[in-house]
Amino acid sequence: MNTATRTVRLFRNNRNQAVRIPKDLELPGDEAILRKDGDRLILEPASTASLLGLLKTLKPLKEDMPDIDDALPEDVDLS
Repeated sequence: MNTATRTVRLFRNNRNQAVRIPKDLELPGDEAILRKDGDRLILEPASTASLLGLLKTLKPLKEDMPDIDDALPEDVDLS
């Protein structure tokens, strides 16, 4: 765990209070999660893990998939 500590300046950005994050402490991505724990504010990277993101990283299968002999479902009257 990185235990780098810095004193930073707070400033106003319109009606919001903001803080500049030094380059060596910056977070990846464009979003973060901010939560309050007592008097502490905790800023952490937003999780980018999603099923779609995971699927994009997978390589295509090089094997043929077997045909599935499966009957279609019967019609159901929902009225």
